[in-house]
Amino acid sequence: MFGLTPPPTSKMSLGDLKRLVKTGEGTYLEFKKTISSPDKIAREACAFANTSGGMLLIGVNDDKSIIGVPSFYEEQYLLAEAMSILCEPEINHTVEIVETGKREVVIVKIEESEKKPVFVKHNGKKYAYIREHDKSVRASREKTELMKIGNRKEGITFQYGPNEQKLFRFLNEYDKITVDEFSNLIAKNKRTSARILVNLTSIGVLKLFSGKESPDYFMLSNQTF
Repeated sequence: MFGLTPPPTSKMSLGDLKRLVKTGEGTYLEFKKTISSPDKIAREACAFANTSGGMLLIGVNDDKSIIGVPSFYEEQYLLAEAMSILCEPEINHTVEIVETGKREVVIVKIEESEKKPVFVKHNGKKYAYIREHDKSVRASREKTELMKIGNRKEGITFQYGPNEQKLFRFLNEYDKITVDEFSNLIAKNKRTSARILVNLTSIGVLKLFSGKESPDYFMLSNQTF
């Protein structure tokens, strides 16, 4: 949690900040006019932590105008709630200030988590988010499982059985497959089908891709086995 000690002034100058803002939002950068809701900030922070880290600029509009906030202390409680209470595990981050005259921009630097997946708690449930381009989106069940596998010490064994044979024949003909398609192909439930696909992805046989307006799908990786 944040204490009463004010955050340090950033080494970033106002000119540096303006140049950064001009690059626009992206995989590593998100603008917020203010902290209107700790839930929204928690989702953005969670997505950065589950991906490759990133930076929240509070006091910057989506149109890249730097408006600042009157004082960090007005944002402090909501930011602390987002990072330390709503996110599980708690997110490692630092906070800095860039003065913009009578107002200031709050820079929140979020580290990539070593304990993925990070979840956001909401109404008794937990959801993982990831960063895709300039958006923070809810991670699919398969992406969440992949993050969990990444933290396990034990290895994943690869068994080339009838289900895998059907999978590879399908991919050689159609290039990609969803969990639903694989479930129908091998006549297994979705949980079992997803586990096979996720395990093959974790050892590099497959790659998982996000469908923009369709379910996530899997493709063969470029590696040879």
